[in-house]
Amino acid sequence: MANLRSLLDGLRAGPACLVTVESTEGSVPREPGAWMAVFADGLVGTVGGGHLEHQAIAEARRRLAGAEPPGNAPLRFALGPALGQCCGGVVHLSFELLSAADAPALAQRLAPRLHPVALFGGGHVGHALARVLAPLPFALTWIDSRDGVFPQPAPQGVACEHSDPVQLAVPGLPGGTRVLIMSFSHAEDLDIVAACLRRQRERGDLPFIGLIGSQTKWATFRHRLLGRGFTAEELARVTCPIGIPGIRGKEPEVIAVAVAAQLLLSVEGSG
Repeated sequence: MANLRSLLDGLRAGPACLVTVESTEGSVPREPGAWMAVFADGLVGTVGGGHLEHQAIAEARRRLAGAEPPGNAPLRFALGPALGQCCGGVVHLSFELLSAADAPALAQRLAPRLHPVALFGGGHVGHALARVLAPLPFALTWIDSRDGVFPQPAPQGVACEHSDPVQLAVPGLPGGTRVLIMSFSHAEDLDIVAACLRRQRERGDLPFIGLIGSQTKWATFRHRLLGRGFTAEELARVTCPIGIPGIRGKEPEVIAVAVAAQLLLSVEGSG
């Protein structure tokens, strides 16, 4: 979204050439749909870097300068010795001149698919996670029961929400939301987990429920949740500790990167 906003802002000042990966063959640096906007004195996005991108920028600026394009068909770039890249595949790039009048259509056409995430907790790890998740393909809602815990301004694109009691925010989350729970108190954490499990029982539409904490914390929570009537099968839906395995650092920024990677794996695994 940040790249798209930069493109739309840039078009107010002057034209651009949009370079898009139309199709690929073999091993290539970017996927179809990846794009880069080239301005006379700057660029936004990337189609893969290296000499491929160097040639694409040159071609885009040639067209911005008024050169006649060689037809409307995408141009073929072989990533071999000629380009000094050893990927070995082929990239087909399209080139499209843009002006400010194209901005509304571009906003719809290039908007990435964002996966909803609810982050419960405005502590140190919550702040680090909000910063890490903001530029990634997530629509982040950041929730806390306390006033004054969110930064001003919040990371761009992050929606901050006050909810007291905090677990009352769970029923209103969009379907498909991935939930991260790290409030300032274990009592709140427990209530949020229980609310998520009740929603799972009713709707089954929360693909990831992650709780920060140790295995000891989860053992205590598990005992209490069983006492509230949840089954072992339902509790198996909760991931605790969170973060991809093998990263031992406890600094908030380290935890944030590990959790963000886990969420990306969850999205990739869901197809």
